[in-house]
Parts: sequence; C-alpha cells; structure tokens
Amino acid sequence: MLYFDHAATTPPYEEVVETVAELMRRHYGNPSSLHKYGEEAGKLLKRAREVCAAALDAKPGEIIFTSGATESNNLAVKGAVLQYASRGRHLVTAATEHPSVFESCRQLEQMGYELTVLPVDEQGHVSADQVAGAIRKDTVLVSIMHVNNETGRMQPIHEIGPRLKAEYPKVLFHVDGVQSFGKLPVKLKDWGIDLFSLSGHKIRGPKGTGLLYVREGIKLLPLLTGGGQEFDLRAGTENVPLIVGLAKAVRMAEEGHKQFAASTAEWRDMILEEVRQIPSLVLNSGAEAPHIVNFSHPGMKAEVMLHTLEQLGAAVSTKSACSSRLAEPSRVLIAMGRSGSAASGGIRISFGDSHSAEEVKQLALAIQEMMKRLKSVERWGR
Repeated sequence: MLYFDHAATTPPYEEVVETVAELMRRHYGNPSSLHKYGEEAGKLLKRAREVCAAALDAKPGEIIFTSGATESNNLAVKGAVLQYASRGRHLVTAATEHPSVFESCRQLEQMGYELTVLPVDEQGHVSADQVAGAIRKDTVLVSIMHVNNETGRMQPIHEIGPRLKAEYPKVLFHVDGVQSFGKLPVKLKDWGIDLFSLSGHKIRGPKGTGLLYVREGIKLLPLLTGGGQEFDLRAGTENVPLIVGLAKAVRMAEEGHKQFAASTAEWRDMILEEVRQIPSLVLNSGAEAPHIVNFSHPGMKAEVMLHTLEQLGAAVSTKSACSSRLAEPSRVLIAMGRSGSAASGGIRISFGDSHSAEEVKQLALAIQEMMKRLKSVERWGR
C-alpha cells in the first residue's frame, strides 16, 4: 500500500521516534520542578524553544508550544479577539479556511462578534485588495491561511500582511501555516505576520504537538488557565519528550524544505498531467503548493474513488481529515464555485519527502485503472 495522504498526517522521522522514546525513558521530570530532574527537563524545554525560534527566524519568547495546530488556531483567533475586544468586535477570514479557524470565527460570531467571510474566486484565492476592503474601524483580526489543506491553493500572504501593516497597523494578522512550513519559504517578519500556527505531525513530527508564533508585544487571552506555563498563555505541564521531538522535526523540515519542494513539485506535475488527460475529471488544484493535487469526478462519490484506489494499492483522501467522515460536500470546493456533485467527488493526493518517482508512476497507473473500472460500473448502471 502506497501512502499518499501526507496532508492528513505524515510518518514521523525515525530520529524523532528515537528521540521521543529516549526522553520518555530518561527525562521524565516536570520542567517546573526545582530539583535535578525538573532542571534537566527545563533545559530541554528551553533548547527546544530556541531551535523552533531559529527555524522561524523568531525569538524564543515568541514560541508557544501547544497540542497541535487546532489549539494554536483557536488560541490565535479567540485569544486575540477576546484580548483586544476594546478595539472592536469585527474579524475577517476566508471561506476556505481550515475548520479550526473557520469554526473558531463562527463561535465568536455566536458570541456577538461580527464576522466577514471573504469569498474566493474559482481558483480558491482571495486578494490583498479584498482583505483591505473588508477592514473596518472596529476590525481586530484577519486570519488567512497560507496553503489550503484540501486544494493546495496558495493565498498571497506576502501581499496581504505588508498591506495590513502599512494601512491598518492595529489589525492583527494570523496565518495558518500548517501546509506551508517545511514545504515552502516562510518569512514571518517580511510578511507582517503577527500570529503563525504549525503542527508537528504534518512535518513528520509527533502527533499532539504544535506551536503558535506570537509576535513580541502581542497579548492573547489564554484559553487554558492554571499554572502559568508557556508564558501564562497555555497552562499545563509541558510534554517535554514530545516537544523536543517537535523541535527536531521543525529543524529537519526547515533545513529540507527546498529539496522537499523540488521533489514533490515534480511528482505533483506528473499527476496533474495525468488528470488533465482524463476528460471526466475536474482539477481543483494547480501548480501552486508542491505537494497537493485535488480533482473531482462530478457525479461520482469521492468514497467510491478512494476505495477503488485503495484496492489498487494507493491510499489517498477525500477532503480535510478533520471532516472527511462527514457526508456533506466539501465546503472548500463549494466556496470555489464547484457544483454539489463535484464538491462531493473531490479526491486529494498529497506527497511527502519519502516518496519516489517510481511510486508516483504506480499512482498514475492506479488512477488510469480506477477510471476504467468506474466506466465499467457506469455502463452497467445504465
């Protein structure tokens, strides 16, 4: 079975697995404790923060460890809007955001805040002009993801952030960078990013880990209160082995992102070309993010295609893993103007740095065979 679902989760680096296991055996102290075991754990935590900060060109004090990108996104969106409620009660996001951002914004809306959801074009993009045009005097936060987790469509973060900083310096800018960090260049300072989320298990790190970059000087209302860990922003005893594993994965992903992009872009283009040659398939992605291809077969349920490919030895996905078990059409594809049948028939293929050209050729052959089988089923159905 070939695994082509790296946008959902990735196989961890062997070095990360070994590091986590070793630390669980040897360094189990609570980093808040004052004895030797606590001090050792505290030093490991400090070093992990420094490693992550260096990879993001940030300061150690700007790195907040979390349980994953969902928590990071919730803390960024709700923590910022609730903290700066005195500035206003309006926030802006896009129609194609990940559920952890989109539902956080909806929850705030239910609490009485005002939400502007920007529509996207048929390619899934918003523009800096759109974002700037949505800003009001009472706008507190803009949250726009860098790379869409379903389609791989890239938003012009490098244009949106500087525009906000130049024209609306008090508006905070949050970016969900889960599908971009370790795959593409990320420039927090140059792009005017105030808050940036990433996830460990999307970059071959441990599940249950993530971080939130919080630009120096920004305050957030903590969602978890208690012992004051993580600079009073995220209470709870830090999971030092997993955090160190995260830091190792962050470092390795940053060091290898150029090679990752070069390799996966080649494989992406191979599958894009394969899909373009099949008239009944509709492409929902393009040559943007290097590692994601999304296509639909209008009238054919995604689950049928997924299980057919699985029988042929290729594991892919339908939409965001967080919502793939829901029966509804993809919210992202609907926002891009796809029909209900096309939005219900979306398949996502996502690559990782452990793939080979030969494996991708096998995937292309599996897609061809899938289409032959589906045509037979359609003829039989008539």
